[in-house]
Amino acid sequence: MGGSIVSQEIGRYAAAFVVESPALRALREETAKLPMSMMQLGPEPAALLQWLVRLVGARRTLEVGTFTGYSALAVAQALPEDGRVIACDVSEEWTSVARRHWAEAGVAGKIDLRLAPAVQTLDALVAAGESGRFDLAFIDADKPSYDAYYERCLGLLRKDGILAFDNVLWSGRVAQAGEKDANTAALDAINHKASRDPRVDACLLTVGDGLLVLRKR
Repeated sequence: MGGSIVSQEIGRYAAAFVVESPALRALREETAKLPMSMMQLGPEPAALLQWLVRLVGARRTLEVGTFTGYSALAVAQALPEDGRVIACDVSEEWTSVARRHWAEAGVAGKIDLRLAPAVQTLDALVAAGESGRFDLAFIDADKPSYDAYYERCLGLLRKDGILAFDNVLWSGRVAQAGEKDANTAALDAINHKASRDPRVDACLLTVGDGLLVLRKR
């Protein structure tokens, strides 16, 4: 959720070079008609996620915040046949759209959707001995919980695993002076934390509404 800080002219130019599968386009276009369409991930960060999946040879991935399933679909399409996404969300309504599109795209078998508070799901994975066994995690959910997701997902990632957060520029509000609301303050805090965290290498990118990408050392 949030708008790109890039100008519309530059945004349109860059978007013309994004390779988006027919399945992704169909899901994006259906989601654009929904009341909460602003929560949809854009094609550019989704393409970057696919590139990262392929770059690190990911097979086991995590997602916190699924909505109508665009990012999970993008990741699933980039994964090998034995790859899996554990997708965390709390909405049966929105994820029912996701399930339909995943099935139509032929990737439903790669996606394990868990409808429960994400912290609960992540803690259960830790308790099950899954720490250090995931290759990539993508976070695009409630902003005040970003720090909780950061710590849990970092523990679940292997060395050199990738952790990515969406919306970290929050339409530029993180850079504005003065008192910040809860969402903006949480995003500003996670950007500062990542830049100082000796456990990771961090890079804040002006892709979409801001993508913070971390490599676990």
